[in-house]
Amino acid sequence: MTSLGSHGDLDPIDAESPAVQLDSRMSKTLHNGLEILELLAAHKYGLTVTEIAEGVGVHRTVADRLVRTLEAHRMCRRAEGKRIVLGGALVSLAGAVEQDLRELVEPLLEELADATSATAHVAVREGENAVRALLVIEPRNARAHVGFHAGQVDPINKGSAGLAMLATMPPKDGEREEIALARARGYAVTSGEVTQSVTGISAAVMTRVSGPVSIGVSVFDARHQDRLGDAVVAAAHRLGALLR
Repeated sequence: MTSLGSHGDLDPIDAESPAVQLDSRMSKTLHNGLEILELLAAHKYGLTVTEIAEGVGVHRTVADRLVRTLEAHRMCRRAEGKRIVLGGALVSLAGAVEQDLRELVEPLLEELADATSATAHVAVREGENAVRALLVIEPRNARAHVGFHAGQVDPINKGSAGLAMLATMPPKDGEREEIALARARGYAVTSGEVTQSVTGISAAVMTRVSGPVSIGVSVFDARHQDRLGDAVVAAAHRLGALLR
C-alpha cells in the first residue's frame, strides 16, 4: 500500500509500517478495507474516494463499495467536500484496546515504581499535539512521591513523555536539543516543564496497537538520573516484548 501526502501526492509508505504481504489464505476484500482505515488514520482531514482508490491501488468503483461498507459499520463517515474520515465506531474499539493495555502494563509499572521509589506512568499520544497519561502507579515504599492522575493531558513538546515519543521520529530542523539527546541515549529528561520542581524521565516503545507509547517515572530528587534512566529503558524493553 502507498500513502497519500497532505496534498494528495503519493509517497512511499512509512518505513515503520511495512506493507502487509497478501497471500492465498487471506481475504483480499478485508485486506483492502483495513488498508483504507490505515490510510484514513494518516490523513485527519480525510480523503476523497478517488484518493483512497489511488492510495490502496484499486479501481474507484471498488473503493466506493468498500467505503460504503465501512460507513455502514460506522468505521468511517463522509465529511464536508465529500471527504471520507474515520468514524465513531473506532472510538469504542480504541477504548477496548487501551483497557487491555492498562491491564497488561500495570504489573510492570508497579515493579518500576517500587524499584525506583518514584511515581511510574505510561502515556499515549493524544492527536497530533498532546499526550495523555494512560496509567499512573505510585510507589509503595517512598516517604514522599509525585502525585498526579491518569487522564492528565499535556503538550507533546513539554515533558519527558512527549519528548520521548517525538524522539522516535526522524530529526527535524529546529527541534529541541532534548529530543536529539533522547534519541541518542534512549530516554528523555525534563525538569519543571509539566509540574514545578518535578523531573520526568521517559522512554518510548513503538507498538502497532496505538502508535508510540511512553513509560517513565516522575521524581522530586533528580540526582540519580542515569540510574533512573537505565531502569526506565529496561522497563520499555520489557513492555515492547509484551506488545509484540
